[in-house]
Amino acid sequence: MKVLVTGGTGYLGQAVVRALAARGHEPTVFARTAAASGLPGRLVSGDVRDIDALGRAAAGCEAICHMAALVALWRPRREDFDEVNVGGLRHVLQVAAARGIPRILYTSSFLALPPSDGTAALRANDYQRTKVDAERVAAEGAAAGSPIVRLYPGVVYGPGPGTEGNLVGRLLADHLRGRLPGLIGADHLWSYAYVDDVAAGHVAALDRGRPGVAYRLGGANVPQIRLFELVRALTGRALPRRIPYGVAHAIGLAEELRARIFHGAPVLTRGTVEIFRHDWALDSTLAAGDLGYTMTALEDGLARTLAAVNATAA
Repeated sequence: MKVLVTGGTGYLGQAVVRALAARGHEPTVFARTAAASGLPGRLVSGDVRDIDALGRAAAGCEAICHMAALVALWRPRREDFDEVNVGGLRHVLQVAAARGIPRILYTSSFLALPPSDGTAALRANDYQRTKVDAERVAAEGAAAGSPIVRLYPGVVYGPGPGTEGNLVGRLLADHLRGRLPGLIGADHLWSYAYVDDVAAGHVAALDRGRPGVAYRLGGANVPQIRLFELVRALTGRALPRRIPYGVAHAIGLAEELRARIFHGAPVLTRGTVEIFRHDWALDSTLAAGDLGYTMTALEDGLARTLAAVNATAA
């Protein structure tokens, strides 16, 4: 199948592109730096904000896997999040309808869902706000008959570069090098999903996902501190300290003020602190049943991730 993959150069996007190619599909990678990525398939550099470029990239494709997103803590221009995360999805739905493409996979975010200890979605920062807004667009599209399958990966981790999409890899690298200040909300639950499992889930959803259905692609639902307990068992590195919410909130406020004055990105925001106050467990039962989704044990996945982090540092 010829599949357009938007955002295919991202951390998860690269894994999905390679998994598609390995299964015999023909990916077209559409991203701002696609031409220089070295990924398999047809490489088209472009931006999801440009609907004409997106339409040209979709020519001849039988499915779209929409993964492009602005994943960032902060941007000086808030509208960037709206244009990419909401507008990009609208463009994909329009292009698919215009070209009669019968299959759309939309990679959303667990942060678009209510936390597992709550009933309403949060809008704590611009990334989360726009993913919640995009969730409404996706649901409206599905209700109107768009052939869209929604996917919600957990906290994706595994070997690879420490980009915005590989938060766990960055945290582990900082921890091992003594640069991690501490943990906020260490005892709250997160769903840690190994990158190859999530990529395989995307390929399975392309083949077997039911239009209109939303699938959680999670992993081990454990407290954040559990990651570092496993790191301690594997490396002997002491646990990071816990940062109280009040201290974190004050740091976030100070960082936001610094960013406004000096125009640099903050290392923490108050919205991020709010997200860390909640549990984000995921139930992947539906994906397991419909898609055959499987989850790598956290101990195994973390050991592979640490090996890659150490190899990079060597």
